[in-house]
Amino acid sequence: MRKFAEQVVNFLKREDGPTAVEYAVMLALIIVVCITAITALGTNANATFTKVSNTIATTSS
Repeated sequence: MRKFAEQVVNFLKREDGPTAVEYAVMLALIIVVCITAITALGTNANATFTKVSNTIATTSS
């Protein structure tokens, strides 16, 4: 267990890992992908609801 703790400490002390800037860039890319996916999903859902609504309106008349 002690060796594991030493490895964790060494990992945290090393400076060759990702920096805060790299994390910010990754976060920005993830946000862009999520917004794109949500927009596409919303557009498809809206089209589906419109189609169902129109079908119900024409069958009720």
